[in-house]
Amino acid sequence: MQGQNRKDEGLQHDGLGIMIRSNENPYLSADIQIKKLQPRRLTSYFIVLIESGSITYNLDLQDINLTDGHLLFAMPNQIFTPPDKTDDLKYFKLLFDENTLALLPQQFSFLVNPLNDQTIVLDSAAKDRVIKVFGILNQIIHLDKYDVDTEVILAYLNSLLSELNSAYFKNKEPLNILNINLSKFIEFKLVVETHLTEQPSINAIAEKLALSTNSLYRIVKEYSGSSPKDYFISRLMAEAQRKLRYSNTSIKELAYELGFNDPDYFSRLFKKSTGKSASDFLPRQDLSGK
Repeated sequence: MQGQNRKDEGLQHDGLGIMIRSNENPYLSADIQIKKLQPRRLTSYFIVLIESGSITYNLDLQDINLTDGHLLFAMPNQIFTPPDKTDDLKYFKLLFDENTLALLPQQFSFLVNPLNDQTIVLDSAAKDRVIKVFGILNQIIHLDKYDVDTEVILAYLNSLLSELNSAYFKNKEPLNILNINLSKFIEFKLVVETHLTEQPSINAIAEKLALSTNSLYRIVKEYSGSSPKDYFISRLMAEAQRKLRYSNTSIKELAYELGFNDPDYFSRLFKKSTGKSASDFLPRQDLSGK
């Protein structure tokens, strides 16, 4: 499945799962362009930088407006709907998979969105630096092709993500991205994503993170504004909305997929959490791209 996902996204360069697109290297065929404009569940990390112009993307059912110097990043499993490109738009798009990320010498906290903001506004100096790195990656992958070692590509990708990581946390609290509370919140988000359908108890999550339940509550409240339980439920309901809107799963089947033993309880919780019944998210769209 992973190999197929890499093929579907076009993520392939000398063994690396990476792809870059720009005004100079858009999607080539009309069929691919149409497919890429359909709502789809991302199988890789996605980054788009707007060099000039403006455009609106839709991420997890939310519209996100981007203009000069704005950057949007998205994570695997998010539902992503790109818009039609406008004529005056200058941009860079980058996709890379988990395997490529694992080859880098450091971790990048911003990729799990600990501050709940998936856009980065670059100042003029940072924008210029980021555009240069995007341009180099674009040249390596599309022009130099296989004449450049994998290590060189990884070095520039590492440089780009380092720049974005710094910009993400700039002028935001906490200033120290190695703050232990922030690190624990990032770990909490990763546990939620990894074990979502298992629905572990908050006590079990706290124990896994070597925290008391009170400490976990305080940390999650600080960075998300909600309790661990409410955060987990909100994430479950977001996943439910994705599946209801973009797959052919029935409400009953979905309840079991998300770890609920009682579909009726799931339906009640969904209505309480979203204000709408699960059936309100029909009709669904096909994300298969076939």
